[in-house]
Amino acid sequence: MADLAQLIAQLGQQARGAARILAGTSSTQLDAALNAMADELIAAEVVILQANATDVAAAQQAGQTAALIDRLQLNPARLAACAQGLRKIAALPAPVGKIITEWTQPNGLRFSKVRVPLGVIGFIYESRPNVTADAAGLCLKSGNAVILRGGSEALHSNLAIAAALGRGLLRAGLPATAVQLIPVTDRESVRLLSQAVGVIDLLIPRGGRGLIEAVMAQARVPVIKHYDGICALYVDRAADLTMAVNIAVNAKCSRPGVCNALETLLVHREIADEFLARAAQLLTARGVQLRAEPRALAILAKNNFPAQPATPEDFRTEFLDLILAVKIVDDCTAAIAHIEAHGSHHTDTIVTADSATAEKFLAGVDSAVVLWNASTRFNDGHEFGFGAEIGISTDRLHARGPMGLEELTTYKYLVRGTGQVRE
Repeated sequence: MADLAQLIAQLGQQARGAARILAGTSSTQLDAALNAMADELIAAEVVILQANATDVAAAQQAGQTAALIDRLQLNPARLAACAQGLRKIAALPAPVGKIITEWTQPNGLRFSKVRVPLGVIGFIYESRPNVTADAAGLCLKSGNAVILRGGSEALHSNLAIAAALGRGLLRAGLPATAVQLIPVTDRESVRLLSQAVGVIDLLIPRGGRGLIEAVMAQARVPVIKHYDGICALYVDRAADLTMAVNIAVNAKCSRPGVCNALETLLVHREIADEFLARAAQLLTARGVQLRAEPRALAILAKNNFPAQPATPEDFRTEFLDLILAVKIVDDCTAAIAHIEAHGSHHTDTIVTADSATAEKFLAGVDSAVVLWNASTRFNDGHEFGFGAEIGISTDRLHARGPMGLEELTTYKYLVRGTGQVRE
């Protein structure tokens, strides 16, 4: 443990040094580094995919779920997307140095509120090795150094990716220590990062409930949570049912193992018979297991669709699998009440042609992202135009929703005078 503490302290010291360099680095050089990092990912494709194959084989042997293996697995297209993500981040406007607002006081003092880097980001995450590149790119573009701690299931993949990113940094004349990966997955490293006061300026845990709760229990540094994605779809009585079915299938089935996948389906009682008959046909054909409360269960049974009785816990669960909790509600008010009582304030959507009902839902659901006539799967940094995201915050401070470049900065005030003194 002493050796691990020493390692974390060394990484922290190196990160702080790199952060000081990045704070004074031009956006042109940062963008060149991002493009060099993308080049190095592609150049290292064989090595990275071999490392990933090792991780995937170990996960399969350990009996991990298909959803976890999907999150873990890389292929040439996914690796190319990682590289393209870095290039997209490079093409975005630089957040650092941006003037948020400025004004002049009657005494002639000129005030500017300007974006600056946070400093050193600690990032703890699980399963998805593509996140290594996304997080590194966002932190670098926003002028921050980052210390990454990935999950044990992706260690070989993450090490290979981090090595390629480091080569790209060096090619661009920046310290490789701007992006560092903790090379072990000992749980003690999580505690050490979460208590690294004076080293870590912001800690972002992204993973399952157990990880988030462990970090929150131990943290002595500021934390922004990427918590459960218990995402709900409410199908209103005024919904276009064909649209609603398409959205439900996409939200549940396109990638069931990600945080913006649909977990709860709420259906207005007046259209429940017709909608559930149509939706269940497509959902069950795709292997979705339906868990329904009594009213929905009766409709599904009448139409000979397989379903299980839902427990109260099913409506508070992030399945990350082809499982969907189904409930009939009396109206939009009841749907909002259910989401507020059982959801995770991550992503929720309504399908309706009634704009008044839609606006009621948009205003009434207190989640980071609330959608109208669109899949929950759009809660994603790429889809928002952020290039990527380091996480989807379910907090209210300091950031909420997909965390892109601006969310990885803070601000300071610059005050310019001509000799003023305070009376």
